[in-house]
Amino acid sequence: QAYLSYSNVAALTHLAAKPGWEITRTLDNIKIWTHEEGDVLSFKVEMQVKVPPHQAFCLLSDFTLRQQWDKHFLTCEVLQDVSEEEKIYYVTSPPATGLKPRDFVILVSQRQPCKPREPYTVAVRSVTLRAVPPSPQLSRSEILCAGFQIHTTSSSSCTVCYFNQVTPGVMPYWAANLAGSSKSIEDTALECVRFLE
Repeated sequence: QAYLSYSNVAALTHLAAKPGWEITRTLDNIKIWTHEEGDVLSFKVEMQVKVPPHQAFCLLSDFTLRQQWDKHFLTCEVLQDVSEEEKIYYVTSPPATGLKPRDFVILVSQRQPCKPREPYTVAVRSVTLRAVPPSPQLSRSEILCAGFQIHTTSSSSCTVCYFNQVTPGVMPYWAANLAGSSKSIEDTALECVRFLE
């Protein structure tokens, strides 16, 4: 468990630090970047938010609040409080066109900065729990690496970066319409900023 938590945070930190991110869209206070490596597509959404960084961290690390701003979350429940910094959640998502609704079992690891200039981190990855086997009514999906880094810009504002590494399995969901998908990412980012502020 300790290894999973450590590797969850390390994977997000590694993804964020990768060279080669390309900016694909810029809105007023939102930028969308992509990164391709082999058959893995990652994206980063950078949002300028007018709330203190610790407040953004508290709101974003509680995934039961996610339905308030992210329409990709139909339901979200805590399965296990692993520690103060780790929780396992069960999430269901609406189906992509004509497919079954999707579900996820995810580990969410939250970390406060150890040093000034380090970001707050909320890392997400799929895990397997015997107590929650896949169901025939739902399509069990996997998150390789996702999450948030929250960088302090001032005592009352921060930059929130959301990362997601998309596997080939989830690709049709995004590739179905990449222009539409960036619109969907934009809409979700705008909802996120609205929710935080």
